Amino acid sequence: MRLKSTWVSVVVLLLGLTAAAQSVPNAADLVAQDALRESIEAAQLSGMEHPRFDDCQAEVREFYEQNREILPWLQDAKPTPQARALILLFQNADNEGLNSEDYDGPRWKARLAAFEQARPSSTDLVHFDLALTISAMRYVSDLHRGRLNPRLFHFDLDFGEKNIDLSEFLRRNLVHTANVDTVMATVEPPFPTYRRTLGALRTYMALSQRDDGEMLPSSRKAIRPGDSYSGVPRLIRLLTLVGDLAPSDNGIVSSSIYEGALVAAVKHFQQRHGLEPDGIIGVQALKELNTPLSHRVSQLRLTLERWRWLPHEFQRPPIVVNIPEFQLRAINEKYQWALSMKVVVGKAYGHETPVFASDLKSVIFRPYWNVPLSIQRKELLPAIKRDPAYLAKHSYQIVDRSGRVVDAKAPLSREIEVELRSGRLALRQTPGPDNSLGLMKFDLPNTYDVYMHGTPAIELFSRSRRDFSHGCIRVEDIVALASWVLRDQPEWNEARIRAAMAGDQTIRVAIPKPIPVLIVYGTAVVMEDGEVRFFDDVYGLDAELERSLSKGYPYSAVVN
Repeated sequence: MRLKSTWVSVVVLLLGLTAAAQSVPNAADLVAQDALRESIEAAQLSGMEHPRFDDCQAEVREFYEQNREILPWLQDAKPTPQARALILLFQNADNEGLNSEDYDGPRWKARLAAFEQARPSSTDLVHFDLALTISAMRYVSDLHRGRLNPRLFHFDLDFGEKNIDLSEFLRRNLVHTANVDTVMATVEPPFPTYRRTLGALRTYMALSQRDDGEMLPSSRKAIRPGDSYSGVPRLIRLLTLVGDLAPSDNGIVSSSIYEGALVAAVKHFQQRHGLEPDGIIGVQALKELNTPLSHRVSQLRLTLERWRWLPHEFQRPPIVVNIPEFQLRAINEKYQWALSMKVVVGKAYGHETPVFASDLKSVIFRPYWNVPLSIQRKELLPAIKRDPAYLAKHSYQIVDRSGRVVDAKAPLSREIEVELRSGRLALRQTPGPDNSLGLMKFDLPNTYDVYMHGTPAIELFSRSRRDFSHGCIRVEDIVALASWVLRDQPEWNEARIRAAMAGDQTIRVAIPKPIPVLIVYGTAVVMEDGEVRFFDDVYGLDAELERSLSKGYPYSAVVN
C-alpha cells in the first residue's frame, strides 16, 4: 500500500477537477478541504458511534488521495445507489453476525433524511462521505477476517494471510458496482458450512423473537417418560418452535404427562445439544432446555466470527477437528463432509487442546510414545514409586537424550529418579496395542506437540462429553482416517494398513502433499441437512470472546 506524506494531491483534486465538482457544491470550498484533511489527519470524525478511526486511517487517506471523484459516494449532492446499498448492509449487519452499531447502523436513517430536508453544506457532504468510507472499510474487514485477531486468544492461526487492501477494494469493486451484495459476498468465507451457519443465525434470531421465554420448572428428581410434569405445555411450545417436535404431533401430546412423541422430541433435542439422548430430563437436559434462544444466537455469532479467522482457501481439502463437538471431519474438494468420526480432546482444566492450524505430513504405524516431561514428573514417577513393577507392566523404557535404552532395575535408584525428574533421562512406551497412542499416530508438526492418534481406551468414545486427554486428539476410527489421508497412495489400501498395525515394526509413511489440519472451536454446528446443533463451552472460550467483542470499536490491536 502506498502512503503519501502530503495532502497536495487531495488539494489539487479539490481545486482542479471540475468534472467532479458536482460531488461538492463548491469544489474549491476551503471549509470542505479543511474538514476532509483535518478529520483524516486527526483520525477522528465526530458524529460517528465510534469516532476514532485509527484502525483504518492509512487506508482512508489513500482512498481519498487516489480517488479522482473526491467524494465518491455522492453525486449531485445526493448519495449514490452504491452508498444507499452499503447503508442498507450497515443497518442489517446483525443478520451477518456483526454489530450494526460498529458501522453507524442506527445513524444512517437520520443522515439520509437530512438530504431530503435541505441542501447540505460542503462540510456536511464531506462528513457523510467520510463516515461511509470508514464504515465500509470496517465492514469489509470484519466480514473478511473477523473483528478480533485470533492470536489475542492464543489461537495459532495466521491472521496476516488474509489482509485486504481496503482502499483499493472500495475504489475498484464498490464505488461503481451495479451490485453491492454480490461484491460483498466475495469477501466472506466461501465454505458451505459458513453459509449454513449464517442461515441458522437468521432463523434463531427470528425464533428468539417469537419465543415466550418461560422457564421450565425444576424438579427434585429427574423427569422420566410416564411422569406427570407441570412443564409439559412449555415443553411442547419450545420443542415445536425449534423443530424437535413436529406440529402434527403436538396436538396429540398430553398436557400433563411426559410421554410419547414428546419423549422422542426431547431425545432429539438432547442429541442436538451434545447430551446422551435418553429422554430423561435431568439437571443437564433442563439446563439446555432453559437456555434462552438469545444465547443460541450468540453461539452462532461467535462461531461465524471464528469462521472468518480461518484461511479462505487451501492447497488441499482440510481435516477439521471441532473441540466442543468432539468431532473430526475430513472435507472433500467440494467442501462437503467426506468422513466423520468422534474424537477425545484435552481435559477442560489444565490440559486443553489448543486451537491451531498445521499440516498432516506422515502416518506412523505402531509408534513409540515419548512421554512429555510434565506427565513423566506428575504422573508416572509417582506411579513407579507406588509400584516398582509399573514400567514393566506398561511396557515403558528409560532412554537417554540420544534415544539409547538405559538398563535400570526395579525399584529405581535415587540417581535414576533424579535424572528422570530433571529430564536428562526420559520414558517412552514401546509399540503395541496397549500403547497410549494406540497403533497409529498422525503427525502434524506444531509448537504444542499435539497430534492425532489411536487409543486402547475405546470405551471413552461412547461418552457424550469426551474431554479426557492431556491435549492430544484421540480418533475413533484410525483405519478410516488413514485410508483417507493415504488415498493418493493406492498401495496403502485398507488391507495393508491393517497389516502394518498388526506387524512388529514401526513404519512412517510420508504424505507427498501434506493435508491441512484445522483444530477449531465452535459451540454451534449446522449439519449438511440443516440441523442445528449446540455444544457446551467446555473451555470457556465463547465467554472470553463475548467479553472481548462487547468492548466494541476500536477492537484490540493486532498482536505480532
